[in-house]
Amino acid sequence: MIRLKGIEKYYANKFVKTWVLRNIDLEIREGEFVTIMGPSGAGKSTLLHIMGMLDDFSGGEYYFYDSPVHKLKERDRTKLHQQHIGFVFQQYHLIDELTVYENLETPLLYKKVKGSERKSLIADMLDRFNIVAKKDLFPNQLSGGQQQLVAVARALIIHPRLILADEPTGNLNSEQGFEIMELLKKLNDEGTTVVQVTHDEKKAEYGKRTIRLLDGWIEKVKS
Repeated sequence: MIRLKGIEKYYANKFVKTWVLRNIDLEIREGEFVTIMGPSGAGKSTLLHIMGMLDDFSGGEYYFYDSPVHKLKERDRTKLHQQHIGFVFQQYHLIDELTVYENLETPLLYKKVKGSERKSLIADMLDRFNIVAKKDLFPNQLSGGQQQLVAVARALIIHPRLILADEPTGNLNSEQGFEIMELLKKLNDEGTTVVQVTHDEKKAEYGKRTIRLLDGWIEKVKS
């Protein structure tokens, strides 16, 4: 599904390059559940954003299925992302001006899902995450945990082939966190590819393979 060859990411000024990722070679097979771990500043979230086509990289090649992402125009990258990838952000990234219902509807509008089907999909997600009563509220009227639940529901509503999750349970209590991880496991068992970033060793165990980063390098691959 994903093939990265020599991926690099750095920020440069006139005199200094600040490296974030160095020479990343990595393959993610369809149907895998992969965990990315490492200390703060290791490049975990940057790598996830590059996989999700939300961040540019400085060098290397990225293939998503047979599409050479490194050669695509921004418009085509965005289309690939919207059609196939669900992203769960650490900081939610909900749209403040939209209600919970409208936030869930947004990715369906991008995919041009018909109105009746949109209503059905949104109703299913509201029910699954027990947030029916919150559907007309705005993000700033929700707790952090509730916002994260909405963010997860939004990522899953398009039935993506790939879920990228950046600390998906970081703002949830232990029970909610367990429910989200079990949901990701169930989706993976049904064939959805999952890549998560986490600091939590227990959450990491949900992955069938662990990639460890250190100072922008892949340190160790554990199966």
